[in-house]
Amino acid sequence: MQFQTPLIKGTLIKRYKRFLADIELENGELVTAYCPNTGAMTGCAEPGYTVWLSPSTNPKRKLGYTWELAQTFGGDWIGVNTHNANKLVSEAINDNRISELSGYSSCTAEVKYGAENSRIDLLLQSEDRADCYVEVKSVTLARGQDGFFPDAKTARGSKHLRELMQIVEQQKRAVLLYCVQHSAISTVRVAAEIDPEYAQTLHTAKQVGVEIYAYGCHISQQKVELNQELKFICKKKG
Repeated sequence: MQFQTPLIKGTLIKRYKRFLADIELENGELVTAYCPNTGAMTGCAEPGYTVWLSPSTNPKRKLGYTWELAQTFGGDWIGVNTHNANKLVSEAINDNRISELSGYSSCTAEVKYGAENSRIDLLLQSEDRADCYVEVKSVTLARGQDGFFPDAKTARGSKHLRELMQIVEQQKRAVLLYCVQHSAISTVRVAAEIDPEYAQTLHTAKQVGVEIYAYGCHISQQKVELNQELKFICKKKG
């Protein structure tokens, strides 16, 4: 995923009200940017981090910038825009960079499905195989080289797992794919201490046949690209 316009560098002052971030640009200008991330963003939004913003081309938009990337004090890259996760996975599928999801003739986004009135992130279809329902989750919570999901309690995440289990019952493929937008992460784990219900539902989903994969990204100020499979561990560490 190439950024359409060059990103603008700045320094994070603070993130607040979930969707807002105050940032000082390199020229000293102070701006408020849109933060496209509803999560806790633990470890991703420390004051003083170098951040990268995409400028808006819409003159009617209230905020002129969107916060796309951050760099930790140690130099690790983080993709803070969770809206990009579906784009990254869809692009990788179309480029045959995810072997487990290759060979389908169509990839459709945001298709309604399920008993709980959900929308699947990506629906893969071909005439010669069962439909494949792909739910994408963005991972940015890092502790050393371990990444964790979720970073906050997520009733919505548990709902999606229940929907995927019903897809398995219908003899179709159900896939949960963790899109890791943090360059330090090499292994993904479930954060059972943050959301025990999600962890238990995930364990059940895996047992009944929901496929779970984790993929990492190459991140720079020019582009973000899904490029490597990572290890996923379902049980709690230790």
